[in-house]
Amino acid sequence: MLPSCASCPFSLDERACRRPGGKYPKWCPTVLKEKLKDEAKSLIIKKGWLDFVKNSSIQEGEGYTDKEKGYAYLRPFKPRIQEIWEFAEKMNYKVLGLAFCIGLREEARVVEGLFKERGFKVASVCCKVGCVPKEEFGILDSQKIAPGSFEPICNPALQALILNEVKTDLNILLGLCVGHDTIFLEFSEAPCTVLAVKDRLLGHNPLAAIYNIESYYRWLKC
Repeated sequence: MLPSCASCPFSLDERACRRPGGKYPKWCPTVLKEKLKDEAKSLIIKKGWLDFVKNSSIQEGEGYTDKEKGYAYLRPFKPRIQEIWEFAEKMNYKVLGLAFCIGLREEARVVEGLFKERGFKVASVCCKVGCVPKEEFGILDSQKIAPGSFEPICNPALQALILNEVKTDLNILLGLCVGHDTIFLEFSEAPCTVLAVKDRLLGHNPLAAIYNIESYYRWLKC
C-alpha cells in the first residue's frame, strides 16, 4: 500500500504520528514502517547528519514566541531568510553558496548583502553562467522564449560545479526553475536549502493557487 499522509482522515491531535497510541488509517507509515524508522535513525548517525537534524529541530522551535502561553498562542516571528542564517550559524558554516535565477537578480543582490552582513562569505552564481547557447543541448529555435534570437541555456549543473569548487558549506536556491532546481540538487556536493521557488505567474508564491483552489484557481481541478 502506498502511504497517503496527505489524505489522513484524522484530526491533527489524534494522529499516530503526533502522539503515541494515536489513530491511523491502514496505510499509515508511522505504524507500518518501524524497520525503516530505525534505519533512518541509523543512517543519520552513520553519515554524520546528527548535528544537522538536531539544529534543524532547534531552529524550528526557535521560530515561535509566546510558547509559555500554550500551544494555541504560538506565534511565528522569523522570516525564512533569518532562519537560514541562524541555522548556518548553529552549524558553524562560513561559506554560503547562492544559486539564483537571473530573473531574481535584484532579490539575489539583497540576499547576498544580508548574508554578508551576518559575517558569511557568499559565492553567488546566476543561472545563465557560461553563456552556453540552447542549441548545444538540442533546443530548437521554435522552443526558445524568443525565437530568432540568441538564448543562453540555464545551467544549474555549472552553477553547482562552480560552488563545489569554492567548497561552500551550504547552498541556497533562489528562484530556480522547475527541473533546473532538480539538476542543481543532483550535482551539488554541499547540503542545500531553498529560500524561494520559481512561479512566474504568482510572484514566486506557488501556494497562492492552492489557497484559492475553490475560487480563482478552480480551473486547475478540471
